Amino acid sequence: MVSVPTHVSVVIPAYNNERTLHACLSAVYAQTHPPTEVIVVDDASTDRTREIARQFPVRLLQTPVNSGPAAARNRGIRASTGEVILFVDADCAPTPTALTTALDILGQTPGVDCVHGIYLTEPLYDDGPVEAYRLLHAHYWRLRSVGRVRTAIFALCAVRREVFDDVGLFDERLRASEDVELSDRMADRHGIWLSAEMTCHHDDDSRLGSLLRKQFSRSQLLVPVAVRERGPAGLRANRPAGVLATVAALASLPLAALTPALLVLPGAALVWFAAADPGLVRFVRRQRGTAFVGFFLALHLLVHLAIVGGAALGGLRFLLDRDFGPSRQLRPRPGR
Repeated sequence: MVSVPTHVSVVIPAYNNERTLHACLSAVYAQTHPPTEVIVVDDASTDRTREIARQFPVRLLQTPVNSGPAAARNRGIRASTGEVILFVDADCAPTPTALTTALDILGQTPGVDCVHGIYLTEPLYDDGPVEAYRLLHAHYWRLRSVGRVRTAIFALCAVRREVFDDVGLFDERLRASEDVELSDRMADRHGIWLSAEMTCHHDDDSRLGSLLRKQFSRSQLLVPVAVRERGPAGLRANRPAGVLATVAALASLPLAALTPALLVLPGAALVWFAAADPGLVRFVRRQRGTAFVGFFLALHLLVHLAIVGGAALGGLRFLLDRDFGPSRQLRPRPGR
């Protein structure tokens, strides 16, 4: 048994979150373990985010220009006083026992200094089938990995303050994969736990174009972050077989220009893709029925295409620009 921390600072980075911030803060203040302080870091919003934050007894910090979630979280860390910092994204509403669950795990699990949770399949606001796809996939891949992991997802995540004293803060050069990069610095010395009981409702992407653009943009950092990982790979949202099947489909499609008979190659790759994660297919069928599975797989393929394209571009940028990707000065010093 280790010490159970009680003094908790909640840090909420927010950018144009007028739609969800009230629900987020209401859920934070309804926790069974009340937080000591709640800090909202407004990252130069242009909507009513600050006005909504002021409806609650929060400490509101404002950045002069939009700098991304890493910089916003760092500002919140520096301003906080808690033994534990609970990070909550402004489009998430934690369930009432989320913080209590995290503190129990921190207090009862030796070597664990970071606990993060999972999205529920029920959205914060129901915006249709694209959002349903997102939440089903997000819930499933986290659920299959519960327990000790090497990656923390900071949408709902409790971390002992001493972790940041040891490994440093978020890399502010990164606007995506910043949690993966920080986790890589943490994992060897500070245990990370993924809990199925620490949950939240999430307002996820609901428009296809926006979803694909975001996936393409974020995946550009996959290669530089992965290249600089020091230990074994951490959490991965998608099965390698599915990614390889997507690459095979793309690579073999031009061959059909030679003869229609060669369409069998991308066709076989698509069958491989559909069969790459049978557990996911069974999960979607249980949750939404057989009819939804086809829509889910079609959208899943489009997302994979965006990820593969973004990763390819990011890999090229990494080769041509040594400043693209994580900051090298944030790497842990040898022997620490």
